[in-house]
Amino acid sequence: MRILLLHSDYIEFKALKKEIDTAEESNTELNRYDDVSVLFTCLESSDDENIIEKSLLEIKSSLDNLNCNRIVVYPYSHLSDNLANPSKAISLLNKFKNRLIQAGNEVHSSPFGWNKSFTISVKGHPLAEQLKIITSDSVEISESDALKSEERLESKYVIMSADGVTESAEKFNYSSFKNLHSLQKYELSKSRIVTSHPPHVELMKKLSLVDYEPGSDSGNLRFYPKGRFIKSLLERYVTSQVKRYGALEVETPIMYDSNHPSLASYLNRFPARQYIVNSDNKELFLRFSACFGQFLMLHDSIISHKQLPVKLYELTRYSFRREKSGELVGLRRLRAFTMPDCHALCKDIESSKSELLTRFTLSRNVLDGIGFTQDDYELAIRVTQDFYEDNIDFIKQIANDWNKPIFIEIWPEKFFYFIFKWEFNFIDNLGKASALATDQIDVENAERYGITYVDENGDKKTPIILHNSPSGAIERCLYALLEKAAKIQKEGKTPTLPFWLCPSQIRVIPLSQDFHDISLDYLEELSNSGLRVDLDDRDLSVGKKVREAEKEWIPFILVVGKNEVDSKKFQVRDRYSGEMIVMSLSELIDHCNKLSNKMINDTLPLSKFISDRPQFK
Repeated sequence: MRILLLHSDYIEFKALKKEIDTAEESNTELNRYDDVSVLFTCLESSDDENIIEKSLLEIKSSLDNLNCNRIVVYPYSHLSDNLANPSKAISLLNKFKNRLIQAGNEVHSSPFGWNKSFTISVKGHPLAEQLKIITSDSVEISESDALKSEERLESKYVIMSADGVTESAEKFNYSSFKNLHSLQKYELSKSRIVTSHPPHVELMKKLSLVDYEPGSDSGNLRFYPKGRFIKSLLERYVTSQVKRYGALEVETPIMYDSNHPSLASYLNRFPARQYIVNSDNKELFLRFSACFGQFLMLHDSIISHKQLPVKLYELTRYSFRREKSGELVGLRRLRAFTMPDCHALCKDIESSKSELLTRFTLSRNVLDGIGFTQDDYELAIRVTQDFYEDNIDFIKQIANDWNKPIFIEIWPEKFFYFIFKWEFNFIDNLGKASALATDQIDVENAERYGITYVDENGDKKTPIILHNSPSGAIERCLYALLEKAAKIQKEGKTPTLPFWLCPSQIRVIPLSQDFHDISLDYLEELSNSGLRVDLDDRDLSVGKKVREAEKEWIPFILVVGKNEVDSKKFQVRDRYSGEMIVMSLSELIDHCNKLSNKMINDTLPLSKFISDRPQFK
């Protein structure tokens, strides 16, 4: 069965003429239904009665997310070229409608076997259009045991203050902790569905950074030169920090054998949906993390206790997770993403806890360097009841170091391969939480993959594995930066990006063509200092050039005219302060170098002349 679900403002249809002798009886009046989910439904030759319950389960989940139980079932043969015969299709379709009614829905339908005219208005949100492909023995997206376990979790939620005191997450006073309250509500809702576009989607397009790719699968985006440039700087920065921490950078394949004994077992323990690739009679899956390659590499390594912790790192370009369509939105949640993945082999739980604290600090420093403060994200800890009770002093130590209330989810037992993890959660403008940095204590996979180290007595021992991403997905960092800028804009202030990430940092604008050559000299002087500088050489008014530079969020705008040439002093538009500042070129260079703070640098990603640049839309 194939169902195209359209969440609609209304549908109107009229039966015109019977197409087959066995067509259902119908009037020929105009029918209209408002605020409705229209199910364009096609029965296929392989469908049997088993399809009814499976289809009902698939549709129920979507209807619940839409909060809409008013339905029009519209027979629609154009979704398949392998149709069930009419009598079978009518029988199954009627049973499907009856089960929808029994499930508490208001169900209407258009007649089967008629030529019909219809008009429909579909609502404009990400969940408004959904295609369901259901077979008698499976649904379109298979889920791991870990995903199913995650849905069955009955957790206990508490808030731990900086002094280690805990209370129920529902009773905690959030009056001074707005973002923490948003995190608590998001977690208890158990819904990751996004029904409207967050502000960063408009900004990523408006700034010509990133856009959707209609020629690919949903959740795979195109990065324009400026977006790719920012992403590249973030990648290089995070990698430099992880290598400074002492991790060894490696590279591993992006696809693996689904039937490899260690991998097949791990797939069911990791909460992610896989992309499957068939090649040479072998079923492969696209990696959703660097775990597989690093673990197989560590299995083949000889490791002494003296070398622990052994730290491996890979920046995966790309990792793949086949997220549900309603969860995909902009840069927040993707199906193909760039993930800094750093694993560490530790001797035991105690040494794991010590190493985890080091990585906790590493991750805070990485996010600080990118452009976030501790006010921009909230700390969540997820932990088994046993680990929580046995290591309460360790968790209190983290709370004290964090010096803000922590959201803690306590599992009654171990559902996954890890028994403890922390996350830094960014809260966006829709109140949705997205994990940036994270670390996990994994107590299963070393044994699963046969990873060992040699102890002081020459015996092989199984280590503990830590899974750390010090920044989270690189794309998600850009999402959070844009959402942060949108929050600032909403408050009536000027939105910005961190100076070190701005593709163009200074724009030089000649007052007229008479000042073009001297402006080139200034551009050269500024560029030689390591700054990214461009020049607007177009035949437009200065006012229009300035407005366009402001729309691009250029940090500093320098207009060159006679007064500036004579005095060697320039009135510089400073986007960060919102002021016009008079300074010399050397003073501007010093000011910009302080803003750069010795971060990763690179050359201008586009031509230095604005007239030479194509417009990406």
